[in-house]
Amino acid sequence: MKKEVAIYKASLDNEELNQIRSVLESKDDLSKVLEFEESIKNFVGAKHAVATATSTAAIHLALSAIKLKRGDKILMSVNSFVNLPECVRHFDAEPVFIDINMEDMNIDVDKFEKALEENNSKKLRGAIITFVGGQTPDLDRIYDIAQKYGIILIEDCRSSLGATYKGKTVGNLRADMTIFSTNPSNSKYAISRSGIIVTNNEEIASRAKLLRTHALTTTYDNYGNLDYVYDVVDIGHKYDLSELDAAYALAQLNKTKSFIKRRKEIAALYEKRLTGVKHISIPPHKDEHIFTQFIVRVSRNRDAFARALKERGVATGLNYIPLHLLSYYKTKYSIKITAYSNALNNYQQILSLPMYAGLTDEEVNYVCDQVIEVASEWI
Repeated sequence: MKKEVAIYKASLDNEELNQIRSVLESKDDLSKVLEFEESIKNFVGAKHAVATATSTAAIHLALSAIKLKRGDKILMSVNSFVNLPECVRHFDAEPVFIDINMEDMNIDVDKFEKALEENNSKKLRGAIITFVGGQTPDLDRIYDIAQKYGIILIEDCRSSLGATYKGKTVGNLRADMTIFSTNPSNSKYAISRSGIIVTNNEEIASRAKLLRTHALTTTYDNYGNLDYVYDVVDIGHKYDLSELDAAYALAQLNKTKSFIKRRKEIAALYEKRLTGVKHISIPPHKDEHIFTQFIVRVSRNRDAFARALKERGVATGLNYIPLHLLSYYKTKYSIKITAYSNALNNYQQILSLPMYAGLTDEEVNYVCDQVIEVASEWI
């Protein structure tokens, strides 16, 4: 019997309802935003946390905090989501794309270092490093290289909350800032959205908090209303997180470790069922991979394979379409399709299968059954 299995669904229970209800029924001035920020700091071990309305807002705010200017350059993997170069371009600054390594689909560190050598100037401001699917790249080398060239390093961990590197929690290592979200989905129907910047740099944190709400300097009453006298000291944004979103995010944060545990169980079941299946290969991964996506490679005609799965009720995704293949960047920078050969070859084969903590073993087995059946008929 045909089932419908989404690529991602939020995993909810009474904890979210209780947190949201506590905001709606609150008769005091206790803030869920402040509680969420404090909880993130404790979870990660960082000194500062700045909550934002979305993870894209967090990226944009982070770049505002370092005073990114026109013509500045920010390096990033070509295998990243579109919000990274998009935010850079809003400053009329320039994203510099770097190819990937084929093993974990993260940035190729050798090519990252080479790009720094080639672009070493005052305009080279920093890099944003994406963790694909919840797996960390070679951070020790990246940190050392960033320090050598004196650039700002921002970790894009929107889909990697709770990740560790050599036993240490990501977000409290050697990056200048790390961006997290409690909602790793790109769904436009997301129940709630949140982003957060964590940092050990007090100057960056203070500037981000200032710019987060229109760069207003004022006092607020017990209900969060502006004082009748206020001032504005810079060009800011409206990126603050609502109390309801913070309540939801707090409930999700409290489940992070259980979510990771369940996703690892799902990944193990996928590996058991799909290892050795014709036309399907599973990329190698570290023990610390937290599987916010489960990515396989299809040896030929990936798009038709995905369509066949969709007909059987199994949704799939692409993490990610290389940035240089997207119309705006391809046209803006006149980039050849073959400019990033690893990313191109990887993109032609990768397919993300459903992955979220609420998936049942029955649903995972259904997905595996469909993949195996489609693969068995594949030419």
